[in-house]
Amino acid sequence: MTTTETSQKETKGLGEESLTPQDTRIMGRISYFLAWFGGCVSIGTFAMGSSIVGTLNLLQTSLAIGIGCFIIGIALMINGEAGYKYGIPFMVQARSAFGFKGTRLPGIVRAVPAIVWYGFQSWVGAGALNAVSATLFGYDNMVMYFILFQFLQIGLSIFGFQGIKWLENIGSGFILLSLVYMFFSVINKYGDEITTNLVNIEGTWGVEFWSATMLFLGIYSTMMLNVSDYSRELKKGTEKGLLTTIYAMSILPCTLFMGLIGLMVSGATGISDPIMVFSSAVDNTPLLVITLLFIAFAQVTTNVLNNVVPPTYILMDMFNMKFKTATIVVGLAAFATFPWELIKEESAAGLQLFVQTYSAFLGPIFAVLVVDYYVIRNRTLNIESLYDENGPYAGINWAAVIASGIGVVFALLFSSVSWYASLIPAGFTYYLLMTQWDACKRFRS
Repeated sequence: MTTTETSQKETKGLGEESLTPQDTRIMGRISYFLAWFGGCVSIGTFAMGSSIVGTLNLLQTSLAIGIGCFIIGIALMINGEAGYKYGIPFMVQARSAFGFKGTRLPGIVRAVPAIVWYGFQSWVGAGALNAVSATLFGYDNMVMYFILFQFLQIGLSIFGFQGIKWLENIGSGFILLSLVYMFFSVINKYGDEITTNLVNIEGTWGVEFWSATMLFLGIYSTMMLNVSDYSRELKKGTEKGLLTTIYAMSILPCTLFMGLIGLMVSGATGISDPIMVFSSAVDNTPLLVITLLFIAFAQVTTNVLNNVVPPTYILMDMFNMKFKTATIVVGLAAFATFPWELIKEESAAGLQLFVQTYSAFLGPIFAVLVVDYYVIRNRTLNIESLYDENGPYAGINWAAVIASGIGVVFALLFSSVSWYASLIPAGFTYYLLMTQWDACKRFRS
């Protein structure tokens, strides 16, 4: 595979995605902003809000979400520069640090949580459709709606970034209005309980506060790895400061609304199931139906951007699959995540642990990629070598593997702030090995 395979067309057709350097950019700044906005309505954020009830008050939770989103914006801009500059996806970018075979490590680490969230959010979306069906027609069949909903998403996913662009852009307005409506509906119905249980409590500004920032950050720590998959679609000419703002401000509204809704309703009622939450907050049947349809629609916009593209590109790289075939495989794999278990009320704490655990692996890999690109490569990549399986990046770069492993150890030792704790140990170890270890000499070329 060489750079001569790069498409030179001015437009890109539906599902015409490849791993080659991309000259065709289909998203302007506004379109890119709306894509991130529409793709970040994560029910996982709702679950994270539910999981910190009794730990932080309303103000502390709002600040924790804001800090998390600001860090996310910076991280996305930093690690997405390679994709933005060269038009390469994450799996190609990772070859300079991990090697051709070594990229299987960051690939698997990125793919697993994406597929888990894919299944989880699909079950939530199907539950919303099932609730609409039960409300309007008295027909209740959760399994059937889950299967139909998943195949609907698979069908939408095969259209690639052209389909994602229009789905996210058109749906963003509906998503914003729905979130605002649900937020104020929750306050109106549970105002007294929210004041008692979430406003008038002391909370904490200690480790638990910073752990909460990482929880909301952890929802997007997967995307911090593969942000080049998206930045390669953004048209050239956007400065770093503006790009950081685009990332942070597109993610903040949805994360803030969903996180606070989860916190407020769970704090007021003890309910963590999002379908039950929104059903109890809305008394008007037409508005309830609209709210439930929003929940279903939001899962689609989040899944096709956040949870389909990354593992699809990873399958394309590891098994030489075509884009459309890989999206189908990813969609079918989501059935095997047992999302009906993840959605249970007692699973909120488990989801919190899941985010903390996989963040322990994602943080070190992020640090290695950043140090490799900015320090070792001085922001200059040899694109021809990145596509030469027998070139300097053949095999495995053990410096990246060892550094990632050391970062994971530190992350697990400080599990409540795992992503933060892993960065310096992993990044510094990688720098030392790449500059001092002769075995890694060819990877420095």
